[in-house]
Amino acid sequence: MESMCRIDIESRKKIKTLMLINLSNHPYELWSVKQQEAAAIYGTCVDLPFPPVDPEGDETYIDQLAESYVAKVLAIAKGKEETTVHLMGEMTLTVALVKKLQAAGIICIASTTQRIVYDGKTSKEEAFQFCRFRKYS
Repeated sequence: MESMCRIDIESRKKIKTLMLINLSNHPYELWSVKQQEAAAIYGTCVDLPFPPVDPEGDETYIDQLAESYVAKVLAIAKGKEETTVHLMGEMTLTVALVKKLQAAGIICIASTTQRIVYDGKTSKEEAFQFCRFRKYS
């Protein structure tokens, strides 16, 4: 499996202008080595923080916020042959962004994790371990 991954990475690197836009509140520099290695197939990673979403905002508010972030993504992606957006955040805005970005020809992916719970006698801790990226369909 590892050799197949390397072949795919090498073939994708022939496209000289790959980019991954990390539209989340989890900066690339804080990702695990496993997640950074998995992201390499998508090219150079640029962080774009996911915006705060007003819980009182209506559908028009979400649509306008999505439009403004699509414009930001397209500006960052300008001149790139292939751009992928790692998109994780508030659900209604995420859905709006996925629809609009896909309509613009941008691939959208999510990161999947395994939830690990450590249940001690006096406290409970949770950790999330990166598994893979998955395309929004």
